[in-house]
Amino acid sequence: MTIIQKQHIAALRTAGISYGAIAEELNLSKNTVKSYCQRSGIAEIRCKHCHKLLVQTEGHKKKKFCSAECRVAWWKSNPTVLDKKAVYDFICAACGKDFTAYGNKNRKYCSHACYISARYG
Repeated sequence: MTIIQKQHIAALRTAGISYGAIAEELNLSKNTVKSYCQRSGIAEIRCKHCHKLLVQTEGHKKKKFCSAECRVAWWKSNPTVLDKKAVYDFICAACGKDFTAYGNKNRKYCSHACYISARYG
């Protein structure tokens, strides 16, 4: 990538032109433009849900969403993106059925009803 192309990318990006449009105009890969912008600090970070421009606070974790409402809405509309690593398989101590639980490796019962029946008869 030449210095002229880098200057052109910076000018177009600050004008609000998308990575794809810049790449098409300069006959470059979209990922090349995107990575250059991110490395040089030109990249705008936008909310994953509503695409509103985010203002980052130095020394804090990078924001991905503009509000809690956007975060919840995005996760509800993209459940397949969730990387569930803490899924455990069990056999219910009361009814004997197989069940899975997320995030709790010490479960014994598949439901509250099974817990009550095992505990109180």
